[in-house]
Amino acid sequence: MQSNRNLLVCKLDLPQTWNPMVDNYLRATEFYHVSRIGVIRGFHPLLAALVERWRSETHTFVLPVGEVTVTVEDVAHTFGLPIDGEPVNGWTDSSSDFLQSQIIAIFGREPVVSQSSKSYIKLGWLRRIRDAEPLDTEESIRRYVRCQIFFMLGSTLFADKSTAYTHAKYLPLLRDFERIHTYSWGSACLAHLYRAICRRSRYDTKEMDGPPNAWIETPKYAMKYFYPVRLLIPIVQ
Repeated sequence: MQSNRNLLVCKLDLPQTWNPMVDNYLRATEFYHVSRIGVIRGFHPLLAALVERWRSETHTFVLPVGEVTVTVEDVAHTFGLPIDGEPVNGWTDSSSDFLQSQIIAIFGREPVVSQSSKSYIKLGWLRRIRDAEPLDTEESIRRYVRCQIFFMLGSTLFADKSTAYTHAKYLPLLRDFERIHTYSWGSACLAHLYRAICRRSRYDTKEMDGPPNAWIETPKYAMKYFYPVRLLIPIVQ
């Protein structure tokens, strides 16, 4: 007899490849682990069910037996990013002069008008200039690693619905290579996840953004590390 059950099928997009010569540099910036993680897709029905039980006032999922949420420790376990350190504060200057000066200083390339705007940089262009680096000097290796990190910010940690752009406000945080690991990237990723869930929980929002892998980890941690607590607000059946 043929089964009529509909299974939830997830698809794993393999992580972006990079030159192994820069492994130690990625480890020094704390972005080595997250660079090795693929992106899991196809789990939206499960997450949609969870979003219906999200309370934006407390940033928790209200289930029939209690409340649960994703914590900063969960993000640290998933992505291997630092959760202590300086806050990730993006710059608000959206002028073309600011964008041009930052791109030249960080990536060593003149920005192409068609590949960037006042606030965003195309990830496809970023991948091409990364792969064009000869890696024959210390500065070339650092430019390569900055490209890799900036790509991860736009495709994984702070992804939007398109996953094709990265906001330019993070550029100044990569300028000083020695300080990249001092920022609390894990905390910023969690804040972005909370914002994404809050936006998705609104009745007029149909799509999800935010870190894809943190999304899929949400039900995992909800079930594995769940501890029932007394509900302060009764659930309306």
